Amino acid sequence: MKRAFGWAAVLLAVGAMWMASSRRTVAANAKDEAAVRKVLDDQVVAWNRGDIDTFMTGYWNSDKVQFVSGNGITHGYADVLERYKKRFPNQAAMGQLSFTGLEIHVDCADSAYVIGQFHLVLAPDNPAGYFTLNFKKFADGWKIVVDHTSNTMAAKAS
Repeated sequence: MKRAFGWAAVLLAVGAMWMASSRRTVAANAKDEAAVRKVLDDQVVAWNRGDIDTFMTGYWNSDKVQFVSGNGITHGYADVLERYKKRFPNQAAMGQLSFTGLEIHVDCADSAYVIGQFHLVLAPDNPAGYFTLNFKKFADGWKIVVDHTSNTMAAKAS
């Protein structure tokens, strides 16, 4: 009988530790999800005021960052920044950005990905499309390390 009570106590202790660990994981995931969402929210605000430099702070400042689109792969922070500035030379050319349908998935303590849609209010065609963003958590916060964006307007035109 004492042995049965001993095993029951061990099982209860293990269960309690697992539940506490699960609660911490859920809380950490929610905190990380909110931090990733803030990066995206900050990017929208920066974009809509015509500030590409601040928009780019959401990206990892590294030669290893990648931007993938129908036009190919751009490697490196400086080249991604240059690509944005060439394509959107001023606030009028940038239009007004919004994101919808965001799905934020925190894989582990330092890795997440986001799937969503972008919309630009920009004459004459109001470009829109889908994106997948791979995020990594660094000492200075969550940063985009890979951006794969597809413009659905181009697909409709084909």
